[in-house]
Amino acid sequence: MYNARIWLVVRPSVGLPLLLGTVLVLSLLVHSAILTNTDWLPSFFQGSNAAAEAPAEVAANEAVQPSASIL
Repeated sequence: MYNARIWLVVRPSVGLPLLLGTVLVLSLLVHSAILTNTDWLPSFFQGSNAAAEAPAEVAANEAVQPSASIL
């Protein structure tokens, strides 16, 4: 292990909780940024299924377009 000497400077009982705590804080920051900056994720968590609704809209648009092209 190349970085094994770090534990001669920082005790593992201090360094490991700091490392894991940093990972935890960064993970929470990323998740909160995703929740606040997207509009689809909260509705996904609520159980909304936008993927099932999209083909119905496409099918409705396709049904309208052929009749308009005949005229």
